[in-house]
Amino acid sequence: MTIEIKVPALGESVTSATVARWLRKPGAWVERDEAVVELETDKVTVEVNAPAAGVIAAIAADEGAEVEVGALLGTIAAGDAPVKPAVNPVAGVHPAPEPSGPVARGDHPPLPAAQKMMTETATQAAQIGAGSGKDGRITKGDVIAFLATPASAPTPAATPAAKAPRSDDAREERVKMTRLRRTIAARLKEAQNNAAMLTTFNEVDMSAVMALRAEYKDVFEKKHKGVRLGFMSFFVKACVAALREYPTVNAEIDGDEIVYKNFVNMGIAVSSPNGLVVPVLRDADRMSFPEIEAAISNFGKRARDGALKLEDLTGGSFSITNGGVFGSLMSTPILNPPQSAIMGMHKIQDRPMAIAGKVEIRPMMYLAVSYDHRIIDGREAVSFLVRVKESIEDPRRLMLEI
Repeated sequence: MTIEIKVPALGESVTSATVARWLRKPGAWVERDEAVVELETDKVTVEVNAPAAGVIAAIAADEGAEVEVGALLGTIAAGDAPVKPAVNPVAGVHPAPEPSGPVARGDHPPLPAAQKMMTETATQAAQIGAGSGKDGRITKGDVIAFLATPASAPTPAATPAAKAPRSDDAREERVKMTRLRRTIAARLKEAQNNAAMLTTFNEVDMSAVMALRAEYKDVFEKKHKGVRLGFMSFFVKACVAALREYPTVNAEIDGDEIVYKNFVNMGIAVSSPNGLVVPVLRDADRMSFPEIEAAISNFGKRARDGALKLEDLTGGSFSITNGGVFGSLMSTPILNPPQSAIMGMHKIQDRPMAIAGKVEIRPMMYLAVSYDHRIIDGREAVSFLVRVKESIEDPRRLMLEI
């Protein structure tokens, strides 16, 4: 019986992938649920397992091919495991090795998507060195990071020529968009096309949180075995409190229905070699300060190592992004569909503020909430942000849940 190997569901808004590597070749025996092929998506590498035990009969999608969800990757001739020939005790002849082990990896060549980009930019593997992928293979993220350094930018001669001559051709460089960049572009445009997106702003005085953090950060880190107390846990807690009060901000549209969620799965944007990713704190409304800080730290490390999994990036109900770590003073974050709202944090900057009739210098941060006006009214969005502001400016409210 012939069993098809198909591209599985790849997560929210991920519809295609690149065939990175076949782990088994035609004629190789595989067990049920054994990994047979690796797919590379915009964010992570996914292993596709054999749906049944048998022999790899054919490969329908070669390495480097782009495949859609549900597409045919190959087939398995299901059946019983082959019987190994016995050793001839007289002649001492052993049977030839079966083609059942993993495919030889040689010098671990770059992943197909990485190799394609390297070819387009005349980049050599020796220039990049050891990759961050499995078995030290070079990934797209490694190539992107290498090309981001000024000394490694591709020369104009190595880039494709324009279709028609232009006066500035000699001073331009052309590099094909990566899968990640194409997906980001498509999703941002999708959010703008499908949502009635608005942004509301406010500012928050960080004095109280900064004082609390300065007083307790050392004992916090000691008690919780190296977990550091940052600002993000305060904002996660503040958002959770505000989302409980304004549940529509945590809801989403599904057709002609509004889906209200009795939980908060908080997406936290973190930077990775492949770009910005948004892993999800599941049930953030049930997490403590140290649990939140430990999880965010773990996300950051795994994002840098390329170890995030698809399940880490799906299921979010609301997101927070912090452009302040890059120096952004103010921005308008774009929704992460199907979520209906996202909050942007920004740089903390001393500014003169009128306090009780006097001018004082305070550490201030601008906050922004972008929201889908189809489901969230302006009153709810503004009230949500005011609630976050109140919790940050008086963090005792978070402890007392008021």
